[in-house]
Amino acid sequence: MVKIQEIEVKSVMTKSNLPVADFSVNPYVGCLHGCKYCYASFMKRFTNHPEPWGEFIDVKHWPEIKNAKRYAGKEAFFGSVTDCYQPHEAKYKRTRALLEQLQGSGISVSIATKSDLVLRDLDLIKTFPHARVSWSINTLDESFRREMDVAVSIERRLEAMRQFYEAGVETTCFISPIFPGITDVEAIIERAKGQCNLVWLENLNLRGDYRPVILDWIHAHHPELDSLYHEIYSKRDRSYWVALDQQLREYTARQGMTYVRDDDTKRSDFGQPPVVANYFYHEEVKKSAKAKS
Repeated sequence: MVKIQEIEVKSVMTKSNLPVADFSVNPYVGCLHGCKYCYASFMKRFTNHPEPWGEFIDVKHWPEIKNAKRYAGKEAFFGSVTDCYQPHEAKYKRTRALLEQLQGSGISVSIATKSDLVLRDLDLIKTFPHARVSWSINTLDESFRREMDVAVSIERRLEAMRQFYEAGVETTCFISPIFPGITDVEAIIERAKGQCNLVWLENLNLRGDYRPVILDWIHAHHPELDSLYHEIYSKRDRSYWVALDQQLREYTARQGMTYVRDDDTKRSDFGQPPVVANYFYHEEVKKSAKAKS
């Protein structure tokens, strides 16, 4: 049983420490997609929800923004610790309400989601300057996807991406988290490259309460990967990420794609191959690579 409650908040616009945005926007507390690897589950430490992550949401209500022009020239990131288009957005429409309040203000919006419900707001989103929408896709295998989340299928995410891209809205394929030995990064890029401006790559980072959940799942379903995960997550060996970094550098060069590290400011023009941006804890990767050379 999902617990849903509506709460009053003073503001939904939170000043952000993220390098990609001035404000973080989260119209909900919690997320019903229930991803096993969700870093945002740490929010329970502050919200005191006794329910398991993925089985509760707080629906936020805030005073209507009267002077949205004060946000002109700024950027808001929608979905830093929730999915703004999780299923109950269809009923409560809090994300849409905020977009309507901000429309015409001159603020830029960047939206991260695993949903195709965002298509409902395509006409609204494309009115914002430099709007961008990203979809998390870390597999093309639906059976694995179903083990990890209860969001919409990968094909539905890719179809939503295509429609936004063809409508002239910048799109990102966020390959995250990359599961060592499971996620086929090249296959995902091949599938998405014709309908995105940017590909972000992020490694699986095991910490907090979900570390044993993921390691137990790996042991139960892929025991052949136990030693690899032990090397990476217990012994902190970076060799896997160093090798994958080099593999993707060579792959993107063959494909005529630009490959960058820790830089989301570069993206391709529509109709051109996407820029691939790598977020693999690069200082450690560089040190490991030098040590092995």
